[in-house]
Amino acid sequence: MKRFLLAAILLASPALSQSAMTASEFEAYVSGKTLFFAADGTRYGVEEYLPDRRVRWSFMDGQCKDGLWYEDNGHICFIYEDNPSPQCWSFFKGGAGLSARFESEPDGTVLYEIEASGEEMVCLGPEIGV
Repeated sequence: MKRFLLAAILLASPALSQSAMTASEFEAYVSGKTLFFAADGTRYGVEEYLPDRRVRWSFMDGQCKDGLWYEDNGHICFIYEDNPSPQCWSFFKGGAGLSARFESEPDGTVLYEIEASGEEMVCLGPEIGV
């Protein structure tokens, strides 16, 4: 919980005025990790960073989406199997981990890292039933 609050405080500070991470900096930080993100003080989702810039995302509901990331015009962009439209972010590294500003929408959603692990994500299979 302390890390969660510290991340929120640091995010509210001028941390976002620093330079966004480059693709190589981002790749070095996330490779082989599973990162948990929050927004507005609540858990938002989790992403596993796989080899060859592949990713697996979940809103922490057990349903996972596979995708990939790439750099475009200084942003880190993601496309997923269920949505080929790029979702582009600016990532910043601070003392409490990553923060990210969504660049694909005018409101600029901000996420911040609240936990990191080297564990694989838990994804449920396709829904089965009547």
